[in-house]
Amino acid sequence: MKIELKDNRVFLNIDSTKKEIHPFWLRERVDGEKFLDKGTQQRLFDPSSMDSEIIIEKAAINNGFIEINFNDGVSSKLNIEKIASEFSREDKVIKSINRIKWDSNLKKIKNFEFSENFYESREMYDLLVSFYEYGFVIIKNVPNKNNFIVNFANSIGSVRRTNFGEYFNVVSKSDPNDLAYTTLPLSPHTDNPYRNPVPCIQLLHCIENEVKGGFSTLVDGYTVTENLKEQEPEKYKILSEVKVKFKFTDKSVILEDWSELIHLDENKNFKQVRFSPRLDYVPILEKEKLDLYYKARKRLSDLYNSKKKQDRI
Repeated sequence: MKIELKDNRVFLNIDSTKKEIHPFWLRERVDGEKFLDKGTQQRLFDPSSMDSEIIIEKAAINNGFIEINFNDGVSSKLNIEKIASEFSREDKVIKSINRIKWDSNLKKIKNFEFSENFYESREMYDLLVSFYEYGFVIIKNVPNKNNFIVNFANSIGSVRRTNFGEYFNVVSKSDPNDLAYTTLPLSPHTDNPYRNPVPCIQLLHCIENEVKGGFSTLVDGYTVTENLKEQEPEKYKILSEVKVKFKFTDKSVILEDWSELIHLDENKNFKQVRFSPRLDYVPILEKEKLDLYYKARKRLSDLYNSKKKQDRI
């Protein structure tokens, strides 16, 4: 990115494309002490009440700043790097952490040990970085009294209540309202795909296990979908374009949301997956398109259920 000036107009060059930056947009970003509270970064003026006929009377670039005189009498120095960063929609925190693809060959994943001062420790920082890298982490010896898992969750972010409550115990019930409460084995899936937004981080706390078998397995949706993208792009494309309805029905609630099985961001980069074939409803499409869609979903399911992709924990 490069900032250029011409005839008191400010232009931004991105990938050989030149676009003018609106003078009012620049005027909104004046950040002198008369215009911006340094502590809160909140404006000390209301731009919505200003005359929109703002023009630049004089502009110059010096030492990484644009010095601008506006026609309403305001002069300001704006940091060029800060301005350019606003035109990039990349999450710099996430971009600085590389996603690591993994499958059943993953062996040396670090286990974190809970301690009394865990929240303020370097270990907690490393845990969050590891979570962004792999998509999951394992924490041992978290207290299991008085629903301590809720306290732990609140150390990371705010717990979002659902129709199941603030938390719920996965136990076998005689009259279940979800398959999680049955002894039925569950194939790889994502929880709560019918919500908007879907759960960001889920915490599963093993309180007691008195049975043999019943291993928990994990599959990396990022690895699976990237493999599909490389090997069968046509199937990847339709799964990232067609939205299906996910629906949950209970005695007192119906929850629905529409999403692609492979959800991309506005730049067509991987964002998340939703996969729960017991809860999805594919819309009516042309027969040929549905033929391709069902083949693509079957292929995706085969990859998720492949022993090569799954890792036991």
